[in-house]
Amino acid sequence: METAVIVKVAVSAAPYSIDKPYDYLVPEPLLEAAVPGVRVTVPFGRGNRSSEGIILARTTGEKSPGLKPLASVLDREPVLDGDGIALALWMRQRYFCTLFEAVKTILPAGLWYRFQETWCLADPAMDREKADALAASVRRAGGVLDVLYACGGSAGLESLRDTCGEEVSATLKALQKTGVVVCETSAKRKISDKTRRMVELAVSAEEALAITEPKRRSAPMRYEVVRLLAATGRASSADICYFTGASMQTLRGLEKAGIVSFAEEEALRVPAPQQVEPGAPIVLNGEQQAAFDGICALTKSGKPEAALLYGVTGSGKTQVYLRLVQEILEQGRTAMVLVPEIVLTPQIMRKFSSYFGEQVAMLHSSLRMTERYDQWKRIRRGEVRVVLGTRSAIFAPLKNLGLVILDEEQEGSYQSENPPRYHTRDIAKYLCARQNATLLLGSATPSVETAWAAESGSYHKVLLRHRYNAHSLPQVTIADLRQEIRAGYPGLIGADLRRELEENLSRGEQSILFLNRRGNSRMLLCGECGHVPECPRCSVPLTYHSANGRLMCHYCGHSQRATEVCPECGGIMKHVGTGTQKVEEELRELFPEAGILRMDADTATGGHEKLLRQFESERIPILLGTQMVAKGLDFENVTLVGVLSADTSLYIDSYRAAERTFSLLTQVVGRAGRGGKTGRAVIQTYTPGNEVILSAAKQDYDRFYESEIRLRKLRRYPPFADLFTFTVSGSEEGAVLRAAAGVRETLRQLCALPGLAASQPEVLGPAPAPVLKLNNRYRYRVLLVGRNDKATREQVSWLLKEFALDRANRGLNMFVDCNTME
Repeated sequence: METAVIVKVAVSAAPYSIDKPYDYLVPEPLLEAAVPGVRVTVPFGRGNRSSEGIILARTTGEKSPGLKPLASVLDREPVLDGDGIALALWMRQRYFCTLFEAVKTILPAGLWYRFQETWCLADPAMDREKADALAASVRRAGGVLDVLYACGGSAGLESLRDTCGEEVSATLKALQKTGVVVCETSAKRKISDKTRRMVELAVSAEEALAITEPKRRSAPMRYEVVRLLAATGRASSADICYFTGASMQTLRGLEKAGIVSFAEEEALRVPAPQQVEPGAPIVLNGEQQAAFDGICALTKSGKPEAALLYGVTGSGKTQVYLRLVQEILEQGRTAMVLVPEIVLTPQIMRKFSSYFGEQVAMLHSSLRMTERYDQWKRIRRGEVRVVLGTRSAIFAPLKNLGLVILDEEQEGSYQSENPPRYHTRDIAKYLCARQNATLLLGSATPSVETAWAAESGSYHKVLLRHRYNAHSLPQVTIADLRQEIRAGYPGLIGADLRRELEENLSRGEQSILFLNRRGNSRMLLCGECGHVPECPRCSVPLTYHSANGRLMCHYCGHSQRATEVCPECGGIMKHVGTGTQKVEEELRELFPEAGILRMDADTATGGHEKLLRQFESERIPILLGTQMVAKGLDFENVTLVGVLSADTSLYIDSYRAAERTFSLLTQVVGRAGRGGKTGRAVIQTYTPGNEVILSAAKQDYDRFYESEIRLRKLRRYPPFADLFTFTVSGSEEGAVLRAAAGVRETLRQLCALPGLAASQPEVLGPAPAPVLKLNNRYRYRVLLVGRNDKATREQVSWLLKEFALDRANRGLNMFVDCNTME
């Protein structure tokens, strides 16, 4: 049998139920270009519809009948190397996603292509009468042919849908079978490489000046161009035209005369480097030096290591990070530093830029797509040795990785909410294992799983128990909001907090107030009939926003005008609950002369950095915000922190509620007193005796951990077991509940298998999700308590595929999370 070059391709059109590397034949013209790591277009499925894919491997084998050929190669060089392909394969197995979903997550969005279908008459010369005869048996063919003939014989799929309706796809396929129309697919990349036209002298400077100087009066522009190039050597055509006043016609004339030559040069669209003063030599105190020495020894061990840097708020973890990165660069390796929130990136970027200059690149979702793509190119070429960023920066193509730092490692934002639902910590572990690098997890409030791993010896443990320069921890007051209600004051700025704010204002010091709920009121309620306006697409009450007088859904974005009269009975609508907008109004009534800055998702659309810079430079007395203000911020003039309602996150339906609340309270309290002045904090709560709140007030992580780990062990929560959450969704609640019950029964049967029974699995549910209806889709969940090992993942993968292939589940969707941070 004839031999041929065959490639294995991950195809974007393949759903999870049939996802695998598919074999394709490489045609003779594509032999040189079709190598692992390049994107291709391939025919896929019964209709051979064009689909994007990426080559995973290339082999030589026997040419089997029916093997489809590649249609085209989209890249001039591979966009993914062997390590990237291996990571995609690992993610597919670990996170129950398709290969192509993993690849798209690893690569920057600017690299991807838009595919456009264009439908054309099979024979451009075909007259309408003949076309109608051939299409006589096809329903609604007349309307499609009207559009095609009106557009000169071809039209895009979108314009056909706009004119003929969504069902036009079936009509087009039927017309294709009759031979009336054909489909052409074109691919266009979302972001193209930017270049600029450069100009340089084609002869020596002396010769160029000798040619143009005699004609200086008749052709002054030519002379000015040559004089500029003689001084600079090379410049862009735009700069030359700007500085000399010459036109492109003048430059082309010089090129034709052989005096100058043109060349294309890449222009990178990256954020302008920050102008910062070089950092002063880093001086570590004794505790920091001991931590640095211990972690530094791990980086030199030549094997993958993981460590927890547990340091109280203000203990100077960032100083240790900077010294560690300096050490890694001296070893000739690269480093990655990740933070949980975009709001933290400007501050940490300024610090790192002052020490490492242009060797640092920043990656996060607020950058423009062009900026992220060009930063990715710089990193891939080795021009960058330190990457800073949020969750997605973990996929930066750094080579010779020596250190990965996850600051505030306990934060839920490190877990992706879209497929693949990866946790950054897991990806970091994988990368460190592959490249013999060190993973450093830093936090003042480590996640319970990380603390357990450190206690059990899986991670090394490094401690910073005191604040930098021996600054004291804030003095914390727990204020009982029940007493405020008894005193007849229903507001959210209690007497203790009012007194502390007045004191701070009189001293010219700044305060941060934290409330983890944006908007004005949690909801509107009719005092007569109890009616609460709900989102028509989600099963949640609408939140009232006083800034625009509208009711808004924070899940799907639905918005409607708020009314003061109940639409059901005509009663008066009351405002229930409090958000940041309402607190801002209350603050302005209490302190009309004070400057107040609100920072939440509604005000930060123009950029977090601008608001924080304004707060610092203008010394605005009060900063009010959601969790954006709770972590990582370092302002030396902030001496007071107020937590307006410590109970907001404590009593939600999640086994992580206590951990989240303790972390948030500890972090936000730690924003006070980071300069030379003593810090104070006021925690307002309706449950002042709660163990979590008492522990957070004393910044006592050990006390909280001992209490929480006992509960986790008793209930078989992580780290003592893994929780697989199966979420079934669909537009009909009954069908979703039936399918979820079927998933439960199948899981119970699987749990009896020898491979799973050893971990003593349990199956719970089905139960409605915390928000039952989201965007018109009902959601029910089934929980599998077990162990996240290979045997369990194989059975979960099998169940997902069987669910998708079952015709009874048409219109339904199911996905799986492991140890979700929701």
